[in-house]
Parts: sequence; structure tokens; C-alpha cells
Amino acid sequence: MPTGVAVRPAAVADGAMSVAVGAGHEDNGDGRPRVGVLAIQGDVAEHMAALTRSGAIAIAVRRPADLEALDGIILPGGESTAIGMIAREDGVIDVLRRYVEHGGAVWGTCAGMILLARDAGHAQPLVGGLDVAVERNAFGPQVNSFETDLDIASLPGGPFRAVFIRAPAITSAGAGVQVLAALDDGRIVAVRQGRLLATAFHPELTGDDRLHRWFVELCRVRSVDGTAVDDAPGRSPVSTAAAHAERAVRA
Repeated sequence: MPTGVAVRPAAVADGAMSVAVGAGHEDNGDGRPRVGVLAIQGDVAEHMAALTRSGAIAIAVRRPADLEALDGIILPGGESTAIGMIAREDGVIDVLRRYVEHGGAVWGTCAGMILLARDAGHAQPLVGGLDVAVERNAFGPQVNSFETDLDIASLPGGPFRAVFIRAPAITSAGAGVQVLAALDDGRIVAVRQGRLLATAFHPELTGDDRLHRWFVELCRVRSVDGTAVDDAPGRSPVSTAAAHAERAVRA
């Protein structure tokens, strides 16, 4: 297996919240995938705790070098413009873009969903890759935060308690995007596109680890819907981008 920002997965059932678990990760020694959490703002500790409970090695990502040899990454909540600007200044955002381009598993929650979108409604630094347009603060200011039970497509165990805090909503989605959940008024709040997952709410705040467990399994797969992830021998372009960005930050 190549070194660098690893995207090492097996097969995801088309349209289903399930994956075929691969042979494991020899470099970890115990088969646990290495899953990062972008540690600029948001509930980083809560996400890392949920990942650990879900069978992953959780890694705080602050610099380009922290993206080395990851099997997936979570972009948590916070203020999306500030996160994007800091990630750009630190050289992280370009590496994240390459990671998405090369088939990496990425989950954006709340502000992280905005960062993954192709269109955030106004100019701001984005990772992109997810074929959706979003509305920021779609439900109003923080005083309008709320919780509700969501039926999430193919997620076993019944409704998921979702916490919305100054949350975005998806206003349009491309043909390749699977809608996983919508509110009663039709606003889309959870989607999947290949190995990209996005939720407008904060699953890390509920104590319900089902979505984290599903994402950890997604991080194990080598291909999605028959499309192989870039896995060529030698130093990957993603790893090379990380090295270049790290040198630029140190300069």
C-alpha cells in the first residue's frame, strides 16, 4: 500500500448505508482505520471520542502533515468562513481538496457541510467536491436552534435524534447525490455522494454513535459503486501536495 494521505477502501452498496469491510490496515497493527478531525473550530473532542468508541484511531488535524496516511476525515461545525480562511492560511485546504479529488472519505457536519458544498451562496474558501448548494443559517440565529428525530435512509435502529445549531440546509443537489434525510418541510439535511457524507446537524452531541460507526466503516472501503480510489504505487499526489503545503507553512 502507498504511504501518504491514504484512501484505502472495498465496496459500498449503491444507495445503501452499508459497506463491505476490507482486509484491514496492516500499518496500524490492529486493523483500526485512522480518521482525522479538522481541529480548527467546533466539537473536535466530541467527534474524536465518538470515533474512538466506533473503532477508529482519531487524529486531530491542524497542519498539512497531519493529513498523512489518513483513511478519512471529519470537517466539524463552527463558522465555515473562519474555518476555510484559517485552513487556507495553514495550507490545509488545498490538501483537503486533493484528498476529495482522489476519493478520500470525508464527512462534513454543519459548517463542514458548507465547506464540502460546490456553492455556499457567497464567496468563501471551500473544499468543494459535493454537488450541492447550501443556505447558511437556514433556520435562523442560535436562539432558533432545535432538536428533532430524523429518519435517515438505510440507517438501522430507528430515528436519529438530530441537533441543529445555526444549521445550514441543502437547497439543491446534483443527480449523483443521494438524499439521506429531509425535514417535514422538505429541506434536505443529510446527503451522501460516493465517499462524501454531509449532515446539517451535530451527531457528536447526542451520544448516538451510529453515524460515526457508519463513517468509520466507509473509511475502510477501497472503491465506491465500482469506481476505484486512486491507489497507485509510490508517493501519491495527495501526499506530495501535503509535503509542499507543509514546506510553505514553515517558510
